[in-house]
Amino acid sequence: MEGVTGTGPYGSTLRGPHNEGVNEQIPVLREVDHGTARLMPDVDRERAWLLTVDGAPQSYVDLDAPGHLEFEYARRLGHVVDGAAADGAPLDVLHLGGGALSLPRYVSATRPGSRQDVVEADAGLVALVAEHLPLPEGPGITVHTADARAWLEAAPAASADLIVGDVFGGSRVPAHLTSVAYARELRRVLRPGGIYAANLADGAPFAFLRSQLATFAAVFPELALLAEPAMLRGRRFGNAILVASDEPLDVPGLTRRAAGDAFPARVEHGEALARFTGDAAPVDDAGAVGSPAPPEGAFGIG
Repeated sequence: MEGVTGTGPYGSTLRGPHNEGVNEQIPVLREVDHGTARLMPDVDRERAWLLTVDGAPQSYVDLDAPGHLEFEYARRLGHVVDGAAADGAPLDVLHLGGGALSLPRYVSATRPGSRQDVVEADAGLVALVAEHLPLPEGPGITVHTADARAWLEAAPAASADLIVGDVFGGSRVPAHLTSVAYARELRRVLRPGGIYAANLADGAPFAFLRSQLATFAAVFPELALLAEPAMLRGRRFGNAILVASDEPLDVPGLTRRAAGDAFPARVEHGEALARFTGDAAPVDDAGAVGSPAPPEGAFGIG
């Protein structure tokens, strides 16, 4: 990615040269269960890799700096992690969607002692990541090959402090992870005061995003939304992070972290979020649909 300054997953920025040495690794191309995966070295950052599947960026991992989050959406999920408990306190985390394990690595680096389960449906991708981007010894991360919804439905009640939803089938959030029944399973598995954070993708007029807000509002009393202001104004297709809990969220803290990032985001909550949701209705399993396909060129890399 020499000199890349463009967009990653649905508008997430990939930053340009870091001038921190040269990565002389060669790209890896492999057919996995759900497409063609490619690992591309960042030539300006030693031991850093970009994972794409069918051309869609999925993860960026720096093996020497697990606390580094490159993509905008991943940084915003990191803000949620940072505010989920006292600084450095370990968490029990369930990740629905694995990719190259960027966020589990971040949790391990910033909250040592955390116990993390990662559920990834693509066994071929799991094997590729284990081979080329291995986890260090003893990080407390267990990777499972399974469907996210099926795993969630079998998970013990009140067993997670934080659940992260970052599942994309190709370039779309699968429909079975968008319904009221799915949201109820999330609330069952979360402990009291636990948090769900989901990476969603949409663009104006935001029919999918609004329906997700209505769906989760039917189950969780507290919601917030993090997104880049231009995306919320409908200027581009992009990522938004939905945050849900059964107890009040630390909206001021989340707002400070999001606003202070190198790629600032806005936090919508309360009345402003209700206005954005409008008259959208919750969706059940029968009526659920996946997120819209991104427009051509949304990824910004070849």
